[in-house]
Amino acid sequence: KKAYQQKWAGLESELKKLNIPASNLEVFIRAFKHEKELELWVKNKSAETFTLFKTINICASSGELGPKRKQGDLQVPEGIYDIPLFNPNSSYYLALKVGYPNKSDRILAKGRDPGGDIMIHGNCVTIGCIPLQDEPVEDLYLLCVEAKNNNHPIRVEIYPCKLNKENEKLISTYSSENIQFWNSLKPAFAYFELHKKPAAFSIDKMGNYVFTN
Repeated sequence: KKAYQQKWAGLESELKKLNIPASNLEVFIRAFKHEKELELWVKNKSAETFTLFKTINICASSGELGPKRKQGDLQVPEGIYDIPLFNPNSSYYLALKVGYPNKSDRILAKGRDPGGDIMIHGNCVTIGCIPLQDEPVEDLYLLCVEAKNNNHPIRVEIYPCKLNKENEKLISTYSSENIQFWNSLKPAFAYFELHKKPAAFSIDKMGNYVFTN
């Protein structure tokens, strides 16, 4: 309620400049662990492509580059998720739950328990979540609530880094297991870079992402 009182009028004005009424808002999120950036994209339901609304600094991190594979590994997940739940009363301030584990994570988990309760939240601390400063998390939270109220599922793509040529050397220093997994995610990154809309996908019995665009 406090965030709405302080922030919503300004956010609604910014959306109107993009010809996006709140009643037609759709939201898409990308996060990059190496760059420590979260991108917030928006569009009008009638539009084909998303527009970058703002890039937000991820202000703390845990684990290393590579997907989350078990409870307690302190890893931030990597893959394609949704936002199934909101927690306005979180002790970490305005938490959005990431839909981890997905089918891929359950198939590729090491052990019986892949873990869970991964959030995007404020308060700038983490043991596997994606933390933001309190002010930008208010913007993110309010826009996601509005999109969810429009019955729009919110997609979140989490990457180890931007999967582009500039990071090929960085990627090459990691294990073949990680590289193989990242290569299965790379078409999603490339498709959005080119088309500014998310790629259609499925997950095969081996836990790999399969893209159908």
